This record gives sequence, C-alpha cells and structure tokens, in this order.
Amino acid sequence: MQQDWKGVGRYGTVGLELAASVLFGLWFGHWADKRLGTHGIFTLVGLAYGFAAGARFVWRALKSANRDAEAEELRSREARKNFNDHGDGEH
Repeated sequence: MQQDWKGVGRYGTVGLELAASVLFGLWFGHWADKRLGTHGIFTLVGLAYGFAAGARFVWRALKSANRDAEAEELRSREARKNFNDHGDGEH
C-alpha cells in the first residue's frame, strides 16, 4: 500500500508540471512581446517551448513509471518462483 502512495506522489504532479511549463512559456513569450514591441511572435515561441518542456516532463515520467513497473514485475516473478520452488517439496 505504501508503494502505491509513493507512485501517486511521484507521478501525480505530472499534470501540474505540464500546465506550469505551458503557462510559464506563454507568460514569458507575452512578456517578451510587450518588452520588444513584437506582435505575438514570442508568445507563440514561448507557448511552443512550454509545450515541449511539458512533453519532456511527461515522457520522463512515463519512462520512469515503465521502469518501476518492470522492476515490480521482476520482483513479483521472483517471489512466485521462490514460493513455488520451496512450497512444492513440503506438500
């Protein structure tokens, strides 16, 4: 059960990271447009960079979750094998 809560803590913030990345890129681009007198170019660039950074967060979280799931599957397989190896001789 405790392992489940660790996963929630580790991967539960992915949506927030995605949203924060997009909003920060949008804000920074808008700020640059106002500062430099451009008309939305940097807002679009900032938005694109924000999406890219957010997608990177999501990709890294997915890779980490897959590694964790594979490790858990390996532990489970080993535990079943050990149980079957030791349990059959006692019956």
